[in-house]
Amino acid sequence: MQLPKSDDLPVNLLAACFNNTVATYKFYWLISILQTVEIGQITISKRELFSRMVSNAWFTVNFFHVSFGKQDLIQDAVHKLKTIEGTTIDEKQNVVTQKLISTSKRESERILWHFDKNVPHWFLSPWFPKKQNETDIAREKRIYLESKTFNYQCLYALHEETIEINPEWRNYLAANTKILKDFCFWNLTLYLQSKNPNVPDIPNKLIKPALRNSLTKQRTQFWDLVLRELGSVRCIYTGEILKWKLCC
Repeated sequence: MQLPKSDDLPVNLLAACFNNTVATYKFYWLISILQTVEIGQITISKRELFSRMVSNAWFTVNFFHVSFGKQDLIQDAVHKLKTIEGTTIDEKQNVVTQKLISTSKRESERILWHFDKNVPHWFLSPWFPKKQNETDIAREKRIYLESKTFNYQCLYALHEETIEINPEWRNYLAANTKILKDFCFWNLTLYLQSKNPNVPDIPNKLIKPALRNSLTKQRTQFWDLVLRELGSVRCIYTGEILKWKLCC
């Protein structure tokens, strides 16, 4: 799967963010960024992004117990935060997100901010390749410093508690949000399949399906009346004759 092209942006570097991944962090980080851009946010708190990372993984971890790999701490964070915050396994994603954003429990905050140690700056690695003899600490400091002026057209600027989307990328992200999300989930699927070779249908274990509303109202206020009046109708799908007495 390829990303939409751009004559003005280094889209190849964005795609390269998922090269050599050893954990799910980068997938959930970009998905979370796209969700906030979708609602018009440009300056985004890291706390919100970390909360979204956990809430986006909530369904996959709690319902299907998909393994994220030994080096990945999102799965562990989901389990711990569920207990600490007393949140149910089937809670809505937006409720989980808001609860984590607003929590004042120190242990929850510590778990969320653990992701700040690696995720925000290493995601920008393709824009800031390692220099000869450069240590990881020196490179991290360089990424923080140079990203603030959007060097090399990097995706965002890094600050202590926030990131700021590069204005040059804003329109591209907004216009291609769905495709970019699909790209993230596609790569996430490939990663999780490699960790769970015996688990079928990984793609349908990534997002909680929308609950279908009951059709009772449609039946009692329309079809019951139709069948009572006509006596019977033919099902458009099976051709079977549906009679009023069968519905009572």
